[in-house]
Order: sequence, then structure tokens, then C-alpha cells
Amino acid sequence: MNLFGGVFDLNGKEEGLKKIEEIISAPDAWNDQAKITPLLKEKRQLEEEIKEYKILEKAYSDMQEWLIFASEGEEEALHSLNDQAELLYKILDNTEMAILLADESDHMDAIIDIHPGAGGTEAQDWAEMLERMYFRYADKKNFKVEILDYLPGEEAGTKSITFRIQGKNAFGFLKGEKGIHRLIRISPFDSSGRRHTSFASVDVIPDVSDDINIVIKEEDLRIDVYRASGAGGQHVNKTESAVRITHIPTGIVVQCQNEKSQHSNKDSAMRILKSRLYEHERNIRDAAKQADYAGKDAIAFGSQIRTYTMQPYRLVKDHRTSCEMGDVDAVLDGELDSFIRGFLLYVHEQKNKS
Repeated sequence: MNLFGGVFDLNGKEEGLKKIEEIISAPDAWNDQAKITPLLKEKRQLEEEIKEYKILEKAYSDMQEWLIFASEGEEEALHSLNDQAELLYKILDNTEMAILLADESDHMDAIIDIHPGAGGTEAQDWAEMLERMYFRYADKKNFKVEILDYLPGEEAGTKSITFRIQGKNAFGFLKGEKGIHRLIRISPFDSSGRRHTSFASVDVIPDVSDDINIVIKEEDLRIDVYRASGAGGQHVNKTESAVRITHIPTGIVVQCQNEKSQHSNKDSAMRILKSRLYEHERNIRDAAKQADYAGKDAIAFGSQIRTYTMQPYRLVKDHRTSCEMGDVDAVLDGELDSFIRGFLLYVHEQKNKS
């Protein structure tokens, strides 16, 4: 059986698993934990992929058998065939997603930054709406959300927020959200009831785990501490617990002020910096990604990846994939699966063309 042609290389995965098992079975293999940890992680991933493929293979074989019984006119076989078809479609959908989430960082957790564009309170309210959308999406997926840095707007909304979403393939699912998001609506902050267009930028990077070796030299860092400006009680506002780290060679700046202690904020900021440096190196290796990253700079007209229109009609449209959904409220309530699947299929098709 060859359900996916050469896309799912079962023989290659089984061979890769065999090689890993040979390496970790060596007498001295467990002496180097830094080397063995990523191998064990890859082993678990390969085992899961092989298992899922074999489940698919069995479901397909069972359906072929029920087709034979159904062709003989047995009513019970027809009902079983219908049940088996539904099972096969579900497994196929899961297998398709496994194939689409094949990049080296797709299995990682995601770190998301949201910043409003120009427009004051209106834009900051839009940033908060996006924040809520991703929190709701994570909740639907049973993913865990951890706020790393947060700065509220003066009147309403969010000036900036950085948060981590933890769950299986979180970065793979959410990487397509990176870009400029545009909102068109009658502003609740405009007493004249005029229609406004607001922009917010969303940046998504993989949360690099400890098994990824990224060397950061102390002399390459400038670390500043300052008094946190957001809500958080007397301790947060009166002590210099917030931390900003600048990586001098790349100019990358990260900050964290959500924790109560300077030490905790520094740990979180260093983890974000490590993830940004990892993504920076990936962008350099991948010219197409680098061009996409550079194209995200201007939070303004013409650069949006998705438009959320609430007036004069209701529609959410992704400008890369042409995927559309009329139920704007559902999308803003975290129903992002159709857009995520559309983006993953789009990327997969582009890779096959190149």
C-alpha cells in the first residue's frame, strides 16, 4: 500500500529508528547526557510516527475487507463499512497533519509576541482581541499558556505581550500566524460611530528546549534592569525586577517583567533570547523565510496576512491562502483550524514546487 506516495518514508523512518537504537545501546552512550537527550527525543518521535502510519495501514486494510463483504449485499456489512470509512477519514486527517508538521522546529512550543500598530487605544484594543483569540485557541487544544511579559494600554487594550504556548506541535500549528493582522470595524472608542482600520503585528518563534545547543557569550550581552511599569502589585512597581537583554552582535532585544523577582525575569528573558537566536540562524539559512521575516516590519496597509472585517460585512480572509470564514466571532473565539490547515497545505505545496 502506498497511500501517500513517497511523502511518508516508512522505510527511512524505520532505518533511522534502528540506527538510534544501535547508538543508545552502546555501553558508553549514556555517559554524555547532552548527546543522548536529543536522540531519545527523536526516537520517541519516530516511534510515534511509525505507529500512526501502521494504524492507518490497518484501517485501510480493514476497509478493503468490509468493501468485499458489502459488495455481497450484507446490510450489517454496509453499516460497518460506513463506520470504518469515518475512522479512516479521521486517521487520514491526523496523518496528513503529521506529514505537514515535518519541519525541525514544528514539534516545539511557541513563543508569541503581539504589538499594536499606530492608532492608540483602538489598535491596542485590537492587540488584546488577538491575545484573547490565541488564548482561546490554546484552551480548545488543551495547550498551556504562560505570560512572559505584559504591558497594558493606558486606557484599554494591550501595548505589548509575550507569552508561551506549550503543547504538542504548538509552534507547527501557530507559525503561520506570524505577520500583520488587520481589523476593520465600527470603533467602540469613536463617539461618531465611524469605521476604523487597525493593525497589530504577531511574531511567532519556536521555544528552543535545552537540548538545542546555542552558545551565548556574556560579552555579547547588555543587561539592563528597570522598574516594571505594568500592573502587578506594590512589589512589581517599586523594585527594579524587570530585565531587558540586548544581544549586541544581532541587535536582538528581549525583555521580561511579569515575574516578581529579577532572577526569574532574567531566566525567562534568556530563554526568549535563545529562541530568537535560533530563529535568526534558521532565517539566515532559509532565504525565503528571511525575506518573509523582513517583510513584517511595517505594521501598515498592504502588509497584512489576514483581514478581519466586521463592517460593512463580516468576513475573515487569509491573503496568502485565500481561506475565508464568515463567522468572525468564532474565529476571534479561537476557531483557527481551517486557517492553520490552509497555511500548512500552502507551505507544503510551495516546497513541492521549488
